[in-house]
Amino acid sequence: MSAWVLPDHIADVLPSEARHIEDVRRKLLDMARRYGYELVMPPLMEHLESLLCGSDQGLDLQTFKLVDQLSGRMMGVRADSTPQVARIDAHLLNRRGVARLCYCGPVLHTLPASPQASREPLQFGAEIYGHAGLEADLEILTLALDTLTSAGVVGATVDFADARIVHGLLAQSGLGPAQVAAAYKALASKDAQALAQASATAPEPISRALAALLDCYGDGAVLQEARAHLPAMPLVAEALDDLAWLAGHVQSHAPGVRVSFDLSDLRGYSYYSGVRFSIFCDRAPDALVRGGRYNAVGAAFGRERPAVGFSLDVKALVRAVTPPALHAAVRAPWGEDPDLRAAIAHVRAQGHTVVCVLPGHESEVDEFHCDRVLVLQAGAWTITNL
Repeated sequence: MSAWVLPDHIADVLPSEARHIEDVRRKLLDMARRYGYELVMPPLMEHLESLLCGSDQGLDLQTFKLVDQLSGRMMGVRADSTPQVARIDAHLLNRRGVARLCYCGPVLHTLPASPQASREPLQFGAEIYGHAGLEADLEILTLALDTLTSAGVVGATVDFADARIVHGLLAQSGLGPAQVAAAYKALASKDAQALAQASATAPEPISRALAALLDCYGDGAVLQEARAHLPAMPLVAEALDDLAWLAGHVQSHAPGVRVSFDLSDLRGYSYYSGVRFSIFCDRAPDALVRGGRYNAVGAAFGRERPAVGFSLDVKALVRAVTPPALHAAVRAPWGEDPDLRAAIAHVRAQGHTVVCVLPGHESEVDEFHCDRVLVLQAGAWTITNL
């Protein structure tokens, strides 16, 4: 095997894709800034106890660990930036009111999230701290949709769930910790037989409601079916009302976006505390965006307050949209003539790309579409079309 073969699910990014990734990254950050989000840049590594503080086992398993040669303490390479942003909100900013924060940087996973996924995603995300109302959830959703639109995504579908529904049912089930864990696992894998076994000792209305959740997926009719089959519990009713409100407002904001529901979707069940969502598009094998409400995310840092946000992998997003055309550029000869150098500098100062053709390489093709050329005409350097 060649010494230059990269590890599985780790890849170099070559010029055309790298330029596309950078263009999209800038669009996402610009959109977040238009919504009033401030950019933060957490470190790539932290002490392990800080990096995993309050997180679930899944994040622990996804985190690469190493020993700090300066302190001898265990460190981790971040697998998710959200805990870091929660730490920044809790300990560095410490604002009393609303904080809108965004970030974009690499994370590292011990295992790929899916067969096609990279173990080195470029994670972009946005989060609101300090507001418990649905207004914050809606803002995060509309920002997520607008960022996808800015990147060129078409045919988006927002799939809703709510952690409160399952949490509320199991809280009234009387099941022990092992049975609750088995019920969560069965719901996550949509295994009806395993779910029936895990909930066998629960009150009949609860076990019946848990079984009904497996069929609660589809379009807006799902919410009415859920109201008919789930117990009239305040937490469940509140969750269904919130889902209906958000779905209606999302469709008003983006009429072309499809909306669906999967009330037994438990991805990140130990992390989310309320409405959660995934955004799909026809050209991506998995969700492009995942997000929702996670009010307890700051508790581990001593400052629990409302929080809602989303994240995405910019690399995966780029693969789901049409590649852009080559960037238009101006071709110029190489030379030491001061007038030529001044003309090149002037064109670049205007924001244009100028590719100087080095001696002996006049016939080479590069990554730019040189549709104009800088030529000497009547004693002056002038741009003409090719």
